[in-house]
Amino acid sequence: MISFARRHLVPYLPPILKDFILALFRAYYNMSDCVFCKIVNNDAKATILYRDEQVTAFRDLHPAAPTHILIVPNKHIESVNHLQPEDEALVGHLFTVAGQLAVQEGIAQNGYRLITNTGTDGGQTVFHLHMHLLGGGRMTHITK
Repeated sequence: MISFARRHLVPYLPPILKDFILALFRAYYNMSDCVFCKIVNNDAKATILYRDEQVTAFRDLHPAAPTHILIVPNKHIESVNHLQPEDEALVGHLFTVAGQLAVQEGIAQNGYRLITNTGTDGGQTVFHLHMHLLGGGRMTHITK
């Protein structure tokens, strides 16, 4: 729902209303609507590549690279802005799992990109903290 607002409503709004409308959508968005929470809880389908008590990793449905994996904490955290000091070990674990998956996928030696988008201006469309693992080809600079 938030991504719908971001794509179809926000571009036509004056800047002063943009944050208000997105906040309104976010107020009605909760964990039961979160597609990543549904995947973590096996209530939505995904190609799971890794799962433990802290994180779940699965293939992105709309890959931006030959290898595009999403790594999400099993605990719902909206974004980097909502991390707490007690989440430090979890964030470290996300990076450790990313490295393991890069080896598993055969992209570790040549390199890969890790991306975490935060907030609507940062490109976040699913408001559940997640890391993109991209690889399998030469990465280009993001110009958008």
